[in-house]
Amino acid sequence: MPAPDAAVGRVPAARLTTAERGLPSPWTLLATLIAAIVAVPIVAVLSSLATPRLEVWAHLWRTQLGELIGNTLLLLVGVGAGTMIVGTGLAWLVVGYRFPGRAVFEWALMLPLAVPAYVIGFAFLGLFDYAGPVQTALRHWLGGHVRLPELRSYGGVVLMMTLVFYPYVYLLARAAFREQGAATLETARSLGRTRLRAFLEVALPMARPSLVAGVSLAMMEALADFGTVATFGYRTLTEAIYRVWLGMFDRTAATQLASLLLLFAFLLLGLERALRGRARFVQSHRRGPGVTPAALSGWRALGATAVCGVVLGLAFVLPVGQLLVWARGSLDTGRLEFPSLLATTLFLAGIAAVTTCALAIALGYAARLHPSPGVRAATQFASMGYALPGSVIAVGVLTPVAVVDHALGWGLEWALGWTVGLVLTGSAAALLFAYVVRFLAVSFQTLDASLGKIPPSLDDAARSLGVGVGGTLRRIHLPLMRGGLLTALILVFVETMKEMPATLLLRPLGLNTLAVGVWERTSESLWAEAAVPALAIVAAGLLPVFLAIRLSATPRA
Repeated sequence: MPAPDAAVGRVPAARLTTAERGLPSPWTLLATLIAAIVAVPIVAVLSSLATPRLEVWAHLWRTQLGELIGNTLLLLVGVGAGTMIVGTGLAWLVVGYRFPGRAVFEWALMLPLAVPAYVIGFAFLGLFDYAGPVQTALRHWLGGHVRLPELRSYGGVVLMMTLVFYPYVYLLARAAFREQGAATLETARSLGRTRLRAFLEVALPMARPSLVAGVSLAMMEALADFGTVATFGYRTLTEAIYRVWLGMFDRTAATQLASLLLLFAFLLLGLERALRGRARFVQSHRRGPGVTPAALSGWRALGATAVCGVVLGLAFVLPVGQLLVWARGSLDTGRLEFPSLLATTLFLAGIAAVTTCALAIALGYAARLHPSPGVRAATQFASMGYALPGSVIAVGVLTPVAVVDHALGWGLEWALGWTVGLVLTGSAAALLFAYVVRFLAVSFQTLDASLGKIPPSLDDAARSLGVGVGGTLRRIHLPLMRGGLLTALILVFVETMKEMPATLLLRPLGLNTLAVGVWERTSESLWAEAAVPALAIVAAGLLPVFLAIRLSATPRA
C-alpha cells in the first residue's frame, strides 16, 4: 500500500531519499544550525553559572542583590494581579453585558497595546509629577499643602504596567468567554446561581488556561521592562544590568545578574506551563450560541460605561493626547530633531524583520518536511527568545560576537595581512543579532500557523509535476502565505522599533533609534522633546493592534 503521509497530514515521499541514504536533509541541517546560532547567547549567559565569580556574588549580595530580587518579585506579583483583575473584569463586562458604548469599547480596549510602558510612564510623570501641570494647578487652587501620591514608587510602576499590559489578559479572556456556550452558564443559573456567581464558579474556571497565559505574558513583559523602572527609579534586575554594565563598566557582574534574570524567565515559563497543565475545567464542545449578554440599565449601565471609559482614558487617550500637545509645542519651537532617529530605526527594523522572517520560513518548512522530534525540538528552542528579557540577550550576544570578531580579525591578518580591528563589535551586527534572537518566535509562530493551513495535497501535486522542494516553497507556499508573511513582518518590525534594553546595551557609538531618543530625553525630563519619537513608536504600534482587532472581530450578540 502507498505510504499514508497524506492521510495523516504530512508531506510525502520524495523528500525521504536523503534519509534513505542515511544522510540528514538539508532542511533539517538548516533548522539545527539556526537553533544552534540562536542558542549561543543563552548558553553564553548560562555558562557564567558554571564558573561563578564568588567575589562578584558576595559583593552583589552585600550591596544590592536582596533589594533587586525582592523588588523584581514584588513587581511581578503586582503586575500579575493588576492585569488579571483589570483584563478579566473588562473582558467579562463586554462579553456578558450590554451597555452604552459596548460596541466601541470591545475593540478600543485593545489600543493600549500600541503604547510602550516607558512611553505611558513618562507621559504620566510629565502630567502628574510635583512640577507637572496637574499638581501645579491643584496647589494654585487649593493651597500649597496639596500633593498627589508619589508616582515614582512601586505603586506607580505597577499602575503604569497594568495599564499597558492588561490587554494581553483582556484579549485571551474575551476569546475564552466568547467560546463558552450559553447553555453552560444557563445551567448554573437554573441551579440558583446569580449571574455573578455563575461567572465566578463556571465561566472563570473554564477560562483558566487563557487567563494564565495572558497573565504570564504580562509578567514576562514586566520582567523584561527597562525604560519604565529606570524612569520611575524603581530598581529591578533589568535596570541593574544596565547600570552595572554601562555605569560601572563591570561586564562580569552584569553577566552574573543576567544569569539570575534568565532563571527568573525560565521559572515564569515553567510556572505558566504547570498551571495550564493542571487545569481541569474544560468544555468538550460548545453547545448552542455564545453567552447572551444581559442588558444593563440605569446606574449599572452608566457604571459599566464609566469603568471602560476610565481605563481606556488612562491607558491610551490621556497619554497619547499629552504626547500630541507636547509634539505640537516641539513643532512650534523648531525643536523637532528626529529625522535621523526615524531613518535609523526604520533601517534596523526593516533588516531585522526580513532576516527574522526568512529564518522563520526555514524553520517552519523544515518542520513541515521532517516533523521529527529533533526538528521539533530545534524549532521550539529557536523560538524561545521572546520569553527572554532584551537585557539578557544583549549580555549573551556580546561575548560570542567578540570571539568571532577577534577570530575574524586574526584570520584576515594571517591570510591577507590586513589589520581590521573589531568589525562586528563596533557595528550594528551585534544589535541585529540580538533582535533576531529576541523576535524569531514572533515571526515563527505566525508563519508556522500560515504554513499549517496549506493542505499537503498541494505538495503532492507539485512533486508529481516535477517541482522540487525549493520550487514548491517559492511557487506555491510563499504566495499562499502572503497574509501571514505580511503579518509577521509587521509584528517584528514594530517590536524592533519599541525594543529598548538590547538597543541601549549593544548600539554602536553614535547610533540612536526612536526608543533610545525617548530614553535619552526622558532621563533628562525633556518631556516635550521626547514626544515626537514616542508618537512615531505609538503610530507604528497601532498596526499590529488593528490586525488583532480585525482577527478577533466576531458578530456581536
